[in-house]
Amino acid sequence: MDVLSFIECKRDGGAHSREDLEEFVRLFASGRIPDYQAAAWLMSVYFKGLSEGELRDFTLALADSGETLSFGPDIFLTDKHSTGGVGDKVTLILVPLAAACGAPVAKLSGRGLGFTGGTADKLEAIPGFRTHLSGREFRDQVKTLGCAISGHSADLAPAEAKFYALRDVTGTVPSLPLICSSIVSKKLAGGADGFVFDVKCGRGAFMTDLDGARSLAKSLVSLSRSTGKKAVALITAMDQPLGRWVGNAAEVLEAIEVLKGGGPEDVREVTISLTGAMVSLARGVSLEEGRELAARRLDDGSGLAMMKKLVEAQGGDGRICDFPEETLSIAKETFILKAPVSGEVEAADARSIGEGVKRLGGGRMSLNEEIDLSVAVRLQAKEGALVEEGDPLLEIRYTDKTRLKDALPFFEKAFSIRQKPMAKPVKDEKRGFILEVVQ
Repeated sequence: MDVLSFIECKRDGGAHSREDLEEFVRLFASGRIPDYQAAAWLMSVYFKGLSEGELRDFTLALADSGETLSFGPDIFLTDKHSTGGVGDKVTLILVPLAAACGAPVAKLSGRGLGFTGGTADKLEAIPGFRTHLSGREFRDQVKTLGCAISGHSADLAPAEAKFYALRDVTGTVPSLPLICSSIVSKKLAGGADGFVFDVKCGRGAFMTDLDGARSLAKSLVSLSRSTGKKAVALITAMDQPLGRWVGNAAEVLEAIEVLKGGGPEDVREVTISLTGAMVSLARGVSLEEGRELAARRLDDGSGLAMMKKLVEAQGGDGRICDFPEETLSIAKETFILKAPVSGEVEAADARSIGEGVKRLGGGRMSLNEEIDLSVAVRLQAKEGALVEEGDPLLEIRYTDKTRLKDALPFFEKAFSIRQKPMAKPVKDEKRGFILEVVQ
């Protein structure tokens, strides 16, 4: 392959053939194309983009660069991907709930990096829970139970991981086609038949504005369908954290509360909507019909019963579903952040709160860093709440006073209080937490 001509083609706005893209991916994955040439091509894509056909062919080449999971023709599998948010414990509820609705789920989940938490980290807060299953264990559990959650395997789409590492150090992470190919290639390798994308939008999300979130959602759905998969995307709000708790073990606690029929309204609504979309794809019903079934299975306890089976199947302590507070380890040391003035909470910035939790020890700067699963914060006041001076804004659970000192500035700047309350709340809590649906 003439790699220089391949790079120059995209630099000048040309189009690649499927064969050239497959060869480029294969050679780069095997180490026969140096990083500096691959980086040059990535930057060319950043500025010139990829056509729909090129994006499909590149994504399929990434997906086929390693092992691919197959579950056979007799089962329609769904998977959900979130672009990342603060307090996002939806997967913990959605996987067993979707399975209880008759929509089998094969969920591959990652660890948290930066200010967002990873599902694999949260699950490890459950005593004994195994987050790494072999390919055979994963397939067998999905077929027998209807759901499984496992960490990403290095054998799935290895070329994608290599490209992403290069994007991370070359300023090409924000490229829309490269974002989409990264997400969808891993989903394709995971063997699911239908994808539901939770595209977060707001201050605590990768996409901070609705236009950008809409473009990403449309591209993800279009790309997925071009590969022969069913797909739908929901754009969900992420200006403030989802739910009340942020922190690994504490988010498991809140997930169990929702599965028991309680918990915060925003977590419940987002979860039911996303689960409904998975049911819609798997069972061929409308989104509203899927949503109605998800709500019924949540309220009648079917989702909780499935969660207990899932936890026990993966070696975890099933008592988590009956006595979560006694089973989970949440830090005992407490600091209360209080309102400095009276007024209306105008903002509870998700990104700042996430950064604060990371500095408590609940997040990591690098993927190999150990984290403290027990630290957490609980929002006592969210956007639109009226508070008096001295009222609690944030309950902070910590284990290290030095880390608490490092984290406090982030928590303090997260809250903005309007001293003269508006006639109407800043955020209408009944407006809905689903901003748009892209089909």
